[in-house]
Amino acid sequence: MVNRLGHGMQPRDQRHQSVSATRAAAIVFSLLLLTGCEQNAFVPPPPPSVDVAVPVQRSITRYLDATGNTAPIKSVDLVARVQGVLQAISYQDGAFVKEGTTLFTIEPQTYQYKLEQAQAAEAGAQASVKQAEADYKRQVDLVARQAVSQATLDTSTSTRDNAQANLLQAQANTKIAAVNFGYTNVTAPFDGIVSAHLVSVGELVGASSPTQLASIVALDPIYVNFNVNEQDVLRIRAEALKRGVTVAELRQLPVEVGLQTEAGYPHKGKLDYIAPVLNQSTGTLPVRGLLPNPDRMLLPGYFVRVRVPYDKQENALLVPDVSLGSDQSGRYVLVVNGDNVVEQRKVQTGPLEGDLRVIEDGLKPDDKVVVAGLLRAIPGQKVAPKLQKIETPKIETQKIETPPSSTK
Repeated sequence: MVNRLGHGMQPRDQRHQSVSATRAAAIVFSLLLLTGCEQNAFVPPPPPSVDVAVPVQRSITRYLDATGNTAPIKSVDLVARVQGVLQAISYQDGAFVKEGTTLFTIEPQTYQYKLEQAQAAEAGAQASVKQAEADYKRQVDLVARQAVSQATLDTSTSTRDNAQANLLQAQANTKIAAVNFGYTNVTAPFDGIVSAHLVSVGELVGASSPTQLASIVALDPIYVNFNVNEQDVLRIRAEALKRGVTVAELRQLPVEVGLQTEAGYPHKGKLDYIAPVLNQSTGTLPVRGLLPNPDRMLLPGYFVRVRVPYDKQENALLVPDVSLGSDQSGRYVLVVNGDNVVEQRKVQTGPLEGDLRVIEDGLKPDDKVVVAGLLRAIPGQKVAPKLQKIETPKIETQKIETPPSSTK
């Protein structure tokens, strides 16, 4: 019995200790499981962080923006107005010439001879007038003494009048010959650039009709033509009426022009012409500006960006253009309210001032606009706003002066 208990079975107190140890281990494991569940309990994440800023307030200038094209203030085709052989070309193609410079010479000797011939005929007519006048006076004296008949005096009178008419005709022929002789030298009618010549020395020109020899273009000053749509015309005229500016005075408004490769609007000028009627086919009003062009950087035919400052607004609201979104209903910004909840605010936008967009309506000066972290700002949800300051680079403001009354 002793051997059987010692080798085949454990004593009762040992078995009791084993069961107690197993129960203790189970209790400890259960406590560990409960502790682990408490550590993995769900904790809501903090609100996402976004950068917000209040709108910038400053004065802005309102512009009328358009696309136009440059045109020469003067452009003339140089033609041969007399027939003859082209004897000389006195300029370099594309050169700048002053008014009165001789450009082409067309066989002047022939027309000089015709002028001398006309002058000789005029001198002969003057001699005939003197002779006829002297004979007329003699006949008047003789008729008074009844030495000749009245018929003889009538004949002398007719001869005198005919001689005077011939003199007038001869004088006119001399003037025509002088004009034609002047046409043999084709000169520049104004300061400008002369195009390449279209004929060569030795060619017969002006044979059946005026022959074009070249063209000359004046580049300083230069025109810029553009069109204004009807809606802008109504708005600008309303602003002008509010400021007491007449339509004639609008012609003195400044015009700013920039080429497609230029930044900004470096070329300055003034309005020169406003059409009196709208083009019904396009619904636009033709307008023209006049710009100084001393260095001839602007060439006729350029497509240019045009803007005309017509009004100045104080305390306009501006926000970064990148902070605006758009959907089917229009443009909007995300605003954080007093409870730090994001709201989507519909706005009416205005012109762009550098990187900032003018907000016409829908925003208040103290609104906090989301300017960074837009993807984390969801309308209706809370956020952690960080107030920032909008960088406002200095932008030159166009000074608009009301011009003096014009009598044009």
